[in-house]
Amino acid sequence: MKKLLYLSIIIAGFQSVSAQNFTRKDSLHGGLRPERTCFDVQRYDLNIKINPEERTIVGYNEIAFKVVENSSKIQLDLFDNMTIDSIIHNSKKLDYKREFNAVFIDFPNGLIANSSEKIRFYYSGKPKVAKNAPWDGGFVFKKDKENRHWIGVAVQGTGSSLWYPVKDTQTDEPDLGSKISVAVPNGLMNVSNGRFLGSEDLKNGYTRWDWEVKNPINNYDITVNIADYAHIHDNHNGLDLDYYVLKYNEEKARKHFEEVKPMMDCFQAKFGKYPFADDGYKLVETPYLGMEHQSAVAYGNKYLKGYMGSDLSGTGVGLLFDYITIHESGHEWFGNSITSADIADMWIHEGFTQYTEIVFIECQFGYEKAMKYARGLNRNVANDKPIIGPCCVNQEGSGDMYPKGALLLNTLRHVINNDELWWKIILKYSETYRHKIIDTETVVNFFNKESKMNLTPIFDQYLRYKKIPGLEIKVVKNKLEYQWKTDVADFNMPVDIKIDGKEIRLEPTNKAKKSKFKVKSIDDVEVLKSEFFVNVFKV
Repeated sequence: MKKLLYLSIIIAGFQSVSAQNFTRKDSLHGGLRPERTCFDVQRYDLNIKINPEERTIVGYNEIAFKVVENSSKIQLDLFDNMTIDSIIHNSKKLDYKREFNAVFIDFPNGLIANSSEKIRFYYSGKPKVAKNAPWDGGFVFKKDKENRHWIGVAVQGTGSSLWYPVKDTQTDEPDLGSKISVAVPNGLMNVSNGRFLGSEDLKNGYTRWDWEVKNPINNYDITVNIADYAHIHDNHNGLDLDYYVLKYNEEKARKHFEEVKPMMDCFQAKFGKYPFADDGYKLVETPYLGMEHQSAVAYGNKYLKGYMGSDLSGTGVGLLFDYITIHESGHEWFGNSITSADIADMWIHEGFTQYTEIVFIECQFGYEKAMKYARGLNRNVANDKPIIGPCCVNQEGSGDMYPKGALLLNTLRHVINNDELWWKIILKYSETYRHKIIDTETVVNFFNKESKMNLTPIFDQYLRYKKIPGLEIKVVKNKLEYQWKTDVADFNMPVDIKIDGKEIRLEPTNKAKKSKFKVKSIDDVEVLKSEFFVNVFKV
């Protein structure tokens, strides 16, 4: 699914990478070259067998694609520890060359633009095992407390080619959906994305479980979850809700997941209809903390409130909800429906999704608690490096993309200072780019247009530099003087303060301004830091 001009990405990538120390392997994974841009994936049909005891995968991915430009070669991807058994096109084996994790496949008769093609990529091997999923990519092979196999996979950032052959870039999604068929030992179940089609006993000690996704899906969202699951089905306002949990947790899960219904009400009111209704919504209990696998959200928070029982904000508000349920489900709108073209722009996923936590709190518990939570998130911002990473080398920016991205959005809400307009903008953003692949420039241009304000300097300061805006204030002859200290030139952002309990809006720039307000002491001035994520320097 191509929704961007590849040329602009490639140029930006060359400019970004040229001054940094990245390898050929990095650019093969993250970059766009003719062997990738010459074709558009239409569908994946993944058919594999997983042996839990040997920790192996064997099978194939049948890849249907449309040729965009004449070519004799395409690039797919599969980690080099996995074996390529054969690649078949029109009943004939194709030659290929491997370079790191990239697989360059030759078509001796060439590929003609606008033609539709299909290959079957057979492979096998032992996929990488994660050391600390989901923060590092790989499979998780564990046992539940009944000593039954419990398996999951999380590969965001590391790459979906870690475990199946794929066009491993976020710029292309299978337009016509995907089918995921996974054979596992009898007595176990596999749960993947989309709708359950059925299962078949293969008469060899394995049962194949078939799932189908109707919507485009980004590569790292395609998943397998293997366990002895209990299935809980529910429905809320016409939306199917399905929960797959370890059998001994069924009663606990039925009660705990009631939180999903008010969450859906809130998110659909603020962000629009659930983006994958025809694929349903699932929570699947996993042996790792969580991941936003589209329509099969990985849940491993052990039925606790907060983040593994703690509060990321340090305010107590974070213990009012299950962080993993709310955050990972928020990704259905931001990350799964709206996807960043390059991992460098992952703040488009994580910043907006951490903001959904603030939105949910406001829906459920009110504005004051939401702002308390927002201010509490300040403590998680390191300001160590820019949120936006280098393009085209599969490199994220700072982990600040989560809290700092969310606090940027909370700040923009209060800069705009019109809640009716703000919620219209957020809803329109979600609906305009529903099932689309975008970049930061697209986000900034949209918010500028809809707000009728020039928000570019604000986005730039928060996203492209380490530091957040610093508001310098001082009292000179009982008058307040103020100015912004920023990396961005000509920075202009309003900010609200209180003097003697009275709320006042300032319009600081990089040049010092003097207010008409009398102030006895600098300590009488309070900057509303719950609404504006800024540093304050009182001099």
